[in-house]
Amino acid sequence: MKGEKIFFLKCSACRIIFIYLRNRLKREETIDYHIKTAWHAIARMYNQQAMNYDGTMSIGYALLNIPSKEGAAAMKIGPLMGLEPRSLTRLINSMEEKGLIYRETDKNDKRSVKVYLTKEGKKMKEKSRETVLRFNEAIREEVSAQKLNVFFDVVKSINQVIEKNSIYEKVTV
Repeated sequence: MKGEKIFFLKCSACRIIFIYLRNRLKREETIDYHIKTAWHAIARMYNQQAMNYDGTMSIGYALLNIPSKEGAAAMKIGPLMGLEPRSLTRLINSMEEKGLIYRETDKNDKRSVKVYLTKEGKKMKEKSRETVLRFNEAIREEVSAQKLNVFFDVVKSINQVIEKNSIYEKVTV
């Protein structure tokens, strides 16, 4: 579009692209602003809760993605969390140092490492699960089922637009 200026800002592990048109949208008028601020508030809340158990939101989320009995291939956890291999390695090392997990080489594939929860890891996984459920209960107490369904539909639509991967095909820099 004519008159567009594109600014690339680095935020956490992702890049957020803000497009300011001639009439310059205020940040409160952009969709991504509301998604980002809500996610940051949720992340802060989860991290505050996790600190009570010497954890982090990332550790809690990883624990929730490791089956309690059969464990998980270490490299399968990263994509579920949107983590790069280096970040995943740091997270797994941290969880192992805290005594939440242990690693074993897969008996069928010596190149693969499986991660299993320790007794302490299972306890923290349960605390993480309770924290997520309580947050969802609190939201459901305040927001009607109808509004939540609209919210889920809107988020689904946003993801579909993003997945088309054609948003910026016509943008020239």
